[in-house]
Amino acid sequence: MKADYQDLVDEISALLGAPATLENRDFGLIAFGAHDSDDDTAMDPVRTRSILTRKSTPAVRAWFEGFGITRATGPVRIPAAPDAGVLRDRICLPVRHRGVVLGYVWLLDADPGPSAGRLTAAMEVAERIGALLADEERADADLSRELRAVLTAEGGWQYDMAVAALRTALGRDAEGLHALLCVAPWPGPGTPSVRTAPGVAALCTVPWPARTARDPHPRGTGAGGAGAEAGGAGAGAGGPGAPRAGAAAATAGRAPAGPGAADRGLAGPGAAPPGGAAHGLAALVRLRSAEAPAPALTAATRLRDAAGGGAPSGAPPTAVWAAGGAGAVPGAGHPAGTVVGVADPRRGVGDLAQAWREAASAARAALAQPRLGPVAPWASIGPYRLLTALPPAPPHDRAVRALLAPAHTELARTAEVFLDNAGQAGRTAAALGIHRQTLYYRLSRVENLTGLDLDDGEDRLLLHMALKTARM
Repeated sequence: MKADYQDLVDEISALLGAPATLENRDFGLIAFGAHDSDDDTAMDPVRTRSILTRKSTPAVRAWFEGFGITRATGPVRIPAAPDAGVLRDRICLPVRHRGVVLGYVWLLDADPGPSAGRLTAAMEVAERIGALLADEERADADLSRELRAVLTAEGGWQYDMAVAALRTALGRDAEGLHALLCVAPWPGPGTPSVRTAPGVAALCTVPWPARTARDPHPRGTGAGGAGAEAGGAGAGAGGPGAPRAGAAAATAGRAPAGPGAADRGLAGPGAAPPGGAAHGLAALVRLRSAEAPAPALTAATRLRDAAGGGAPSGAPPTAVWAAGGAGAVPGAGHPAGTVVGVADPRRGVGDLAQAWREAASAARAALAQPRLGPVAPWASIGPYRLLTALPPAPPHDRAVRALLAPAHTELARTAEVFLDNAGQAGRTAAALGIHRQTLYYRLSRVENLTGLDLDDGEDRLLLHMALKTARM
């Protein structure tokens, strides 16, 4: 498709004797003609910026749109505007299809300029460009419908038919290696173009909290060791010799708690993302290798930016993927807003139901526990692989119901940090910024409220799971 646009732009350049530039209706660069003139004035700052950055400034856009190019059906001559950086006169050829403007072809104007006959011929080429752009937009929309059908199918024959339709729509891409992304929350039901991020084969919006297809071939949680990891977290918290609430015992020899531990609050997003957003975005991204996830992580960053989530902070997402664990992220978290869950890579599209479950679960985990995001590969979320498989709003266990009341938020936070730090009093007190005796007092209150024994491994596991589940 790119070569088709380039050929047509070169054809216009040859017709009018000047290098042409093709942009979409949002002033994003699509193709440009070669500049082979010795005249330096043939390249002004606007054309240079468009080619180098693939976009125009708001001031330039406002100047051009002020001459009615969005409504024009024929060539529009636009004078220079040095204050906006437009140092040369322009000719704009609107690119339309069935009355809808889809882009613009730009040329620098000079006396005497191209004849009316040549401009008419150039507009005929622009119409062919419009047909190509319209076909591409239709293809994007069709793929959105096909991908959405797969992700929302009930399973069985409905799922199989939706997968077959998506496979047909993707063509040769269908059997390639992909990673499925879940961007949540997404602002509204509109689906962006696949050109928003490199490597994206299909995009669609879905209801959020995510409603996923039943996996026609259930295989558990999908990532080896998830059960052991979750169990290990609980067992470690309740190991023999851990300090009992109120005791003056101290433990040593372990690394201090990671940064940000003291900032972990218990108030999670509940069943829906902050702000009550009702949509997520699914993105199917092409990969060359399962060991080279850069295209998926780049697409995640671009789509998060498009949703207004801002740039990721903390460790690079590649470090999280490579390590395969949440501990790889040195924990300052990320700004409130959009997160991206990334499923394990898969070849073909037959297993998208499980991939979507992974991506949506990773996004839920990152919304509940900011240190996991803002880009959260499935492999990095640890015990949240099991927690996110629980029902959306499980009833709180009666032993912890009182502790989860708003009046005891600080006690709940203290208990969670204590269990996160494997029951080590010194690390917990340092993470919370309190004296050990204050910690022991709070833990004794936790025991009184819950009736649980924090020296008992199973009681610790129950409390830890209940606190983490409350985030979901």
